[in-house]
Amino acid sequence: MSKSEVPVSITTAGPVWRGVLVATALPLNDDLSVNYAAYADHCRWLVENGCDGVVPNGSLGEYQVLSTEERAKAVETAVAAIGGDRVMPGVAAYGSAESARWAAQAKDAGCAAVMLLPPNAYRGDERSVLAHYAAVAEVGIDIVAYNNPIDTKIDLTPELLAKLHAAGHIKGVKEFSGDTRRIYQIQELAPELDVLIGADDVLLELATAGAVGWVAGYPNALPRATVELYRAAVAGDLATALPLYRQLHALHRWDSKVEFVQAIKLSMDIVGRHGGPVRPPRMPLLPEQEKAVREATEKAVALGLG
Repeated sequence: MSKSEVPVSITTAGPVWRGVLVATALPLNDDLSVNYAAYADHCRWLVENGCDGVVPNGSLGEYQVLSTEERAKAVETAVAAIGGDRVMPGVAAYGSAESARWAAQAKDAGCAAVMLLPPNAYRGDERSVLAHYAAVAEVGIDIVAYNNPIDTKIDLTPELLAKLHAAGHIKGVKEFSGDTRRIYQIQELAPELDVLIGADDVLLELATAGAVGWVAGYPNALPRATVELYRAAVAGDLATALPLYRQLHALHRWDSKVEFVQAIKLSMDIVGRHGGPVRPPRMPLLPEQEKAVREATEKAVALGLG
C-alpha cells in the first residue's frame, strides 16, 4: 500500500467523533523542532491500523508550547495525510476570540469538527463558559466539548453540558473527569449529546455505559490492540474486552497521569514509532517512571498487543 492510500477503517456511521480518534502525540526532533514528515506518516499509520481519525493540537500534541505556525501546520499536515473528514483538531486557547480563530482555521482546512476546552486562563463561571462556547459556535463547525476539570479548574457538569447542548453549541463531550457515574446523568439530561471516552483508564466503564467514541492516547503506540478493545467494549463483548483491558491497563493509566505525554511518547519509541522528546516546561520521565513504562510496554508487545 502506498503512503498516499488510506484504507477505509471500520467505524460507526455518523460524525467523525463516533469511533477511535487518536489524540496524536507530535513527533519532535532532538532539537525540539517538529518532524512533520513523521507526523504525516504517523497519522496514516494510525488509520491503516484501524483508528478512525486523529485529534491534533490536544494536550498530548503539546499545543500549549507550539508557535502559531506550528499549530496551524499540524492541522494541515493531518488533513493532507488522511483527509479532513478524519481530523478533529483541538482549538483550546486563553480567549474565546483565539479559539474561534483556530476553529475557523480548522474549518478552512477541511476538518469535520473541533474539540474545545472551556476558558482555561481562569476559572470562569457558568455565564463565561456559555458565552465562550457560543462565540466559537458562530464559526459554523461542529464542536465537541472537552471536560477536563483537573487541569482547567472548570467542571462541565451534566447540567451545564445539557445547557450547552440545548443552546446548539456542542454536539458531544470528551469526558475526562474520571467519574464514570456521570455518563448516566448526561444521558438523562441530554440524551442526544454524544459522550466520548476521555481517558484510557476508564474505557471499559464508559464504553459499556453507552459512550459512542474515544479520544484516545495509547493507540499512538498500540493501535491494533486498543482498537480491538474499544470495538469489543462498545459491542458488549466482555469476553474479549475484559482480558484486553486488564492486559493494557498498566499502560492506559498513564493517560491520566501528569506525565502522560512523556509516557506515551516513550512507548511510541519502544515500538518503533517516532515519539521523541517533549518541549519544556515538561521534563523527561524520572528513571523509575521510565522503567515502569518500558516494562509495561515491552510486556504488551510480548503479548502481541501491537
